[in-house]
Amino acid sequence: MSYWEKLLGAVADKASNALHALIEAIRTVFEGDPETRRKVAFSVAVIALSAKMAKADGIVTSGEVQAFQQIFDYPESEAQNVARLYNLAKQDVAGYEAYAGKLAGLCSSGAQDCPVLENVLDGLFHIAKADGAIHENEMQFLENVAAIFLMSEERFEQITARHVFVGGHDPYRVLGVSRQDDLQTIRRQYRALVREHHPDLLVSRGVPQSFHAIAHDRMARFNAAYAAIEKELRAA
Repeated sequence: MSYWEKLLGAVADKASNALHALIEAIRTVFEGDPETRRKVAFSVAVIALSAKMAKADGIVTSGEVQAFQQIFDYPESEAQNVARLYNLAKQDVAGYEAYAGKLAGLCSSGAQDCPVLENVLDGLFHIAKADGAIHENEMQFLENVAAIFLMSEERFEQITARHVFVGGHDPYRVLGVSRQDDLQTIRRQYRALVREHHPDLLVSRGVPQSFHAIAHDRMARFNAAYAAIEKELRAA
């Protein structure tokens, strides 16, 4: 029996408060196995937020569902269980703030700009833009989740720049540097981001293997941004 089956076997499909039921099931079903419990808690909260993210603009499109499937890769044998959880989250009386709060708890108390939570925001952005544009309500959703995650305004702007190109793509914003910085300073920032967000670090932080696609996409954006800046400055 997979851990998905164990978890959902302890939760009724018609639970009036799915969040409470799921958290209680995670606590009891995986008692004595903290590593699995942490990964399951992360997966549950991400799936629930993804479901509520897709409804933020009032309609769940097939593109948003596909985007969710792209960032949360799971075995075909588990598709039915994941779908049950996804649908359960959509009908839950608890708001997305509660799920975001549970995810925030996976980081150290009071921690700001937690890399684990940055993975989640990248995934939610991926879903939000799946239908070709990020709706105003979706952007508000993302901003609120970032605030619950204790994400600084500077870091949230940096994340946004990887997905939303207002006035064109800005590689400086992607790396969180200034056009007044010299190449050496920019290189240090770029290397720091690469160290902080390297996909190999995800496992040690309790992030499921399924989220590695997000990490690789982010690294590609860092690389492209630095290459563009380096080319620009060397040509100046």
